[in-house]
Amino acid sequence: MNEVNELSKLSLDRLPPLRSMLLDDLHQKALKNMYLELGKGQILYLLSPSYTIINPAPDDEIIDFLNKKEDILDYIKEYIVQNLAIYSVLLDVNSYFVEQNKYLILARLREKDSGGRRYEIKFYTHSPMELESHYGDKIYIGRDFVDFFHFPRKYFGIKEVILSLKEQYESLLDKAEQKLKSPLDYKSFFQEIKEYLNEIQGEGLTILQSLPPYLDFNKLTGKELIDIIAQYRTINHYLIELNDEVAEFENLLRSKNENHFVRYVTKYKKDLANLISFLNIKINGYLTEKLYALKQKK
Repeated sequence: MNEVNELSKLSLDRLPPLRSMLLDDLHQKALKNMYLELGKGQILYLLSPSYTIINPAPDDEIIDFLNKKEDILDYIKEYIVQNLAIYSVLLDVNSYFVEQNKYLILARLREKDSGGRRYEIKFYTHSPMELESHYGDKIYIGRDFVDFFHFPRKYFGIKEVILSLKEQYESLLDKAEQKLKSPLDYKSFFQEIKEYLNEIQGEGLTILQSLPPYLDFNKLTGKELIDIIAQYRTINHYLIELNDEVAEFENLLRSKNENHFVRYVTKYKKDLANLISFLNIKINGYLTEKLYALKQKK
């Protein structure tokens, strides 16, 4: 991937205006202390909040990019944090680790073959004092998907994450071949996880297609809103079943000292836990609040 090349093509007049939005202290501090990781070919550059290149040694192209596109990087960081505030709970559920690390957030951007429009972002936190000396000790807190040209998300962004779970499963299979002592010993777990994923993709995506991609609360009746809440809850139940299976797999791997592979399963479980929390807190919590407000009006 070449995120530097794609981002260098952007200009502020082409991007949608940033929302006027009051962020809580957690998201404000994360914005102030956000590091970026941007790829240029096989090289991944780590940039400080003030866009100093921490590593590796820069070449003329990345220096020129930073000199010319600081305004784009400012825009991107604020856009990312606004998305985190509305469409995820990554900072909320990981606030303890983030606060312990002085609100340092590391955002690694990966362009999704969209001509520089859509990105997957992996988020980490790390002790500021040890970022350079012990970079490998960073803590993974989750991933998000943004479209720099369209802020509102269909179905609250759930579809993208569900599709990502299948992609990550395929990556897990590849890592298993490389990292596990005897991959065939865990065949039943991989099969169970695959079956749960197929159910989520089949049933979950069918449910989403039956729902309005964007909700207009001025037009929804109480009955319609109750049904929408129930449908999102059903998707959550499928995810909880998958999460339980992945957690059992993780525990077995730890008991077998499969330390070279288990960390990938832990990341997968983290993504599942984040999505379950998002459904509980930000979607069904928000929709239930709207439902109660609607009831009070009648």
